[in-house]
Amino acid sequence: MDLAIYPHKLQGTVTPPPSKSQAHRAIICAALAEGESLILNLQLSQDIHATLNCMRALGAEAAEHGGIITGANARRGKMRPLPELDCCESGSTLRFLIPIALVVAGGGVFSGRGRLMERPQRPYRELFQERGIRFERRNGKIEVEGELQPGTFRIAGNVSSQFITGLLFALPLLEADSDIVLTTELESAGYIDSTIVAQKLFGVTVERTETGWHVPGNQHYRAAKGPVMIDADYSNAAFYIIANGLGNDIQVCDMNPMTCQGDKIIVEQEALLDQPGEVVIDVRQCPDLVPALAGRAALRDGQVTKIVNAARLRIKESDRLDTVTTELNKLGAKVEQTPDSLIITGVKQLHGGVVNSHNDHRIAMMLAMVASAATDRVILQDAGSVAKSHPGFWEHYYRLGGQFSIWD
Repeated sequence: MDLAIYPHKLQGTVTPPPSKSQAHRAIICAALAEGESLILNLQLSQDIHATLNCMRALGAEAAEHGGIITGANARRGKMRPLPELDCCESGSTLRFLIPIALVVAGGGVFSGRGRLMERPQRPYRELFQERGIRFERRNGKIEVEGELQPGTFRIAGNVSSQFITGLLFALPLLEADSDIVLTTELESAGYIDSTIVAQKLFGVTVERTETGWHVPGNQHYRAAKGPVMIDADYSNAAFYIIANGLGNDIQVCDMNPMTCQGDKIIVEQEALLDQPGEVVIDVRQCPDLVPALAGRAALRDGQVTKIVNAARLRIKESDRLDTVTTELNKLGAKVEQTPDSLIITGVKQLHGGVVNSHNDHRIAMMLAMVASAATDRVILQDAGSVAKSHPGFWEHYYRLGGQFSIWD
């Protein structure tokens, strides 16, 4: 779907969708638990559908809307044939479930779409090969098979926290204790915190150590004692928050300031960008905020913004350092990229043009917000990519006064 977006001030109130990050974790814990759990404020984006469907393939049951989940027996043993797990375009689903599938089913055959199956899985491949577990890429799929044994798992903390979360989910189900030892500095620490918080709600504990985490074995996930509420998502709220710095007037509602979401730092970062002078933002702990931050920085007239430590953005749904640079510059921005950063010299205004989301939901939402402040019409190709995390985005945009039409 391509849209023509016309300059128009956005104003009003909006509640962002539920946290995709929290929802993945709650669904997985509930699906591994003994008994029935109720998850509230769950929105079925494409990524969440993927996790629900994969947990069903591993034996869990879930209501059609996904909110009521009856857990599978997490010690069911080998499944033959190996379960087929379609992760769509969800990196979280893929990386979280690889270790879980080994424990629950003896392995699995993982598939996906877009750039998902191209994304690096080296930490798992190396860990599993050391332990005699088969890990193969074949015909665009990943096949894993074997028995995951307790022990010490040495893993880098600066590739993706998703690998660590996958191990944290699986290791408590083993018969003895395990340790996860970091070999580099940890990035995206907030996502690990979110994992441990979710596990605690379902009766599983993990202990932080000086070098990583100690994971007691022989644990059991248990149904949550009460409803599990998913907070509104700061990663998606970021686009509404930065829109105000572009001349809009949006009140973002129902955000939990006490949430464990690391991306709540967007509130502080937006305040920095509202001030004059050069701003340097380190995104090691919040890489998903880069498109929103770059869109806001593009209109800091005459001011320089440096977004640093962002190399991981090159292996997301798109190469986000490149797509941010390419698409904003089409509209008259001044963005330069380095291997791991963006240097943005703000301009007074952006003009119209034709831009592309590159099938990346965060690029699409960023371009929609800057289009509201452009001087002419912006044609956004592949605008439907927002459905990956925020299916209601265009409805919200319209209710806030956004003006757009289908472009043929």
